[in-house]
Amino acid sequence: MAVQEFVPIHDAKLVVEKPVKPKPSVEELTKVEKPGKPVPATSLDEKEEKKRKKKRDKAEPSKIEKLEGYILIITEKPQAAQKIASALGKPTRKLADGVSFYEVERDGEKIVVCSAVGHLFNITYKAGERGWPIYEVHWTPAYTKSSSKFTKKYYNTIKRLSQHAKDIIIATDYDIEGEVIGWNILRLLCKRDNAKRMKYSTLTKKELEEAYKNPMEHLDWGQAYAGETRHILDWLYGVNLSRALMDALKKIGTFKILSIGRVQGPALKIIVDREREIEAFKPEPYWQVFAVVKGHEFKHPENIFDKNELAKFEGIKKALAETRESLENVPPPHPFDLTTLQREAYRVHKISPSQTLAIAQRLYLAGLISYPRTSSQKLPPSIEVRKILAALAKHYPEAKIATRQKPVEGKKSDPAHPAIYPTGEYAELSGNDKKIYELIVKRFIATLSPDAKLATRRVKLVAVDKPEIVFKDTGNKVIEKAWLSVYPTTIEEKEVPKLDGEVDVEEIKFVEKETQPPKRYTPASLVSTLEKKNLGTKATRSMIVDTLFDRGYLEGKSIKATKLGKRLIETLENYSPIIIDENLTRQLEEQMEKLQELYRKNSLDPRALEKEEQKIIERAKQIISDIAKEFKSKEIDIGKELLKGIEEMRNEERENNTLMECPTCKKGMLRITYSPKNKRYFVACSNYPDCTQTYSLPPNRLIKKAQTECEFCKFSKLLAITKGKRPWEFCFNPECPSRKRS
Repeated sequence: MAVQEFVPIHDAKLVVEKPVKPKPSVEELTKVEKPGKPVPATSLDEKEEKKRKKKRDKAEPSKIEKLEGYILIITEKPQAAQKIASALGKPTRKLADGVSFYEVERDGEKIVVCSAVGHLFNITYKAGERGWPIYEVHWTPAYTKSSSKFTKKYYNTIKRLSQHAKDIIIATDYDIEGEVIGWNILRLLCKRDNAKRMKYSTLTKKELEEAYKNPMEHLDWGQAYAGETRHILDWLYGVNLSRALMDALKKIGTFKILSIGRVQGPALKIIVDREREIEAFKPEPYWQVFAVVKGHEFKHPENIFDKNELAKFEGIKKALAETRESLENVPPPHPFDLTTLQREAYRVHKISPSQTLAIAQRLYLAGLISYPRTSSQKLPPSIEVRKILAALAKHYPEAKIATRQKPVEGKKSDPAHPAIYPTGEYAELSGNDKKIYELIVKRFIATLSPDAKLATRRVKLVAVDKPEIVFKDTGNKVIEKAWLSVYPTTIEEKEVPKLDGEVDVEEIKFVEKETQPPKRYTPASLVSTLEKKNLGTKATRSMIVDTLFDRGYLEGKSIKATKLGKRLIETLENYSPIIIDENLTRQLEEQMEKLQELYRKNSLDPRALEKEEQKIIERAKQIISDIAKEFKSKEIDIGKELLKGIEEMRNEERENNTLMECPTCKKGMLRITYSPKNKRYFVACSNYPDCTQTYSLPPNRLIKKAQTECEFCKFSKLLAITKGKRPWEFCFNPECPSRKRS
């Protein structure tokens, strides 16, 4: 894309300096990016960050220094800059406009290390564009949006430092997002066509030194163009299709913020389809048949759906028994890729996929684990697992059972990064950070531990008079726990009697049951499903799920589509099914992956990749044009259908938030109400303005109806929900006798 001219940077900046301790604080200005939008990491888990904050000494101001002829290393996040500077020597921290950068000398070379804060540029449309579809887009500084104004000082600092650098090394995260961040800084800020590239998977001294000594001679152009293509496609689909939905509502005189995107639509349809399966499900009776021998039940391997077939089991009095015993090995699990970590974090600790990714990113920036956004389930010999185990053993004695020389591996690999593993460095952690770190440590130790051993007993009964009828059961006992003593996995042990020869059948039991509907998705299983269907990326899938919740399309831990979510999918199915076609989305994903493959295998010239990029973008524009023609011809009908969903959702919310009759006016109903202005909930009478009765509620919490009433005053009880804590049930009546008692 063409390089844009931006606001000129003034040279006059106050510069101060201060020596840096080798080990950085975890909290220092860390930023974790969502694609296209810088996000302060503190917003992800403020309480965890506050626990680790350290006071920093005030720096004394010094004279402005003119730097010349240095190597400039540019990182993605401030903490990475500090880690790299500390790894390369004894750095001096300097401040320009409140932004830290570092000077260090190594092998006679002067090095300056500075950082961005995630994306310093966003995709936007050409000035003056109105309505939809919009196709003319370009990169613009992120600070032009009020929510990202804090990025301007980083933008200015990098631009000023790049002007006097003799060489530039891009050291952003080595993935498609990091490549786009680095490429944009290089071409739009530094005005350079190419630079060397540091590639690393951990922020440890050894690996950072190696990455500096042996940089790539140029950017990874496959990742760069694939990343830019993804940003443009996501913008074209997301902005145009979301505007289409809201314009349809405007046509019928109403408004609500709605969104749909290239992956959002198919992801929502997956949930709605599951909901339809559940609603359409009709339970069917079936029977399980058991033969009781010596007080133990042996099950017939097949469920019986025709009640008349039960008659064939009557009269069975004797059976021939056969027992087979074996010692079986149960191998440990493979190392974590991101999706498996998210799934296991939810299974073991009920930590959501997006929380898990945010925590893993913090642990990576603290130097405690390797880069988390990986698809790999393999650990290469170069990471020296025995040295890591020796370091872990100081704090985790269970590491002593890890006697394998090579870790167990999974099938998946990732050319950018290995599986997630602990680096061996240690820090005091608490809360969810500690839970995720220890899960990663235990998984790593498990992959290097011996197989668990089970003593297994399989017993088979064959009816003497009806040899076509058999009954079976299997028992097992853990003989050697091995990795099971480290990683949180349970194998159910079961005792089964050893039987051989002819035995008496004491009873034939029939147990009637009903078939069950399909299970609803959890956040973790939905992320896994998106991965299997190749929808979205490892870095974006959890955020897509969060967005669907934020838009009011999904609800519940067992994920259920809301009435609005269902209505949106029904409307798009009827009027524009291509928007939610997962095959189309998958094809676009595959084309972007092909860009990386072309570069990786053939080392294509960037100009050739640019041509491939344009082909993909032009195809997307054509698809959006086709959607627009069809959509605009049915805009009013679409608006009416969407309005039905919005009204259904509002009615449902009103019903769920209605508590009880107002004790003041006896005419209205008390309801939970939210004030956007004050950003808090309160209880008010529906008979307003005739009745002005209100009740204050705890701030900074989500408030929901508790479905119970206070035993003292008979007011409806409420739930105050805070992220990461158990909901607090309380009575909101300030005159409740329970308050006087306490």
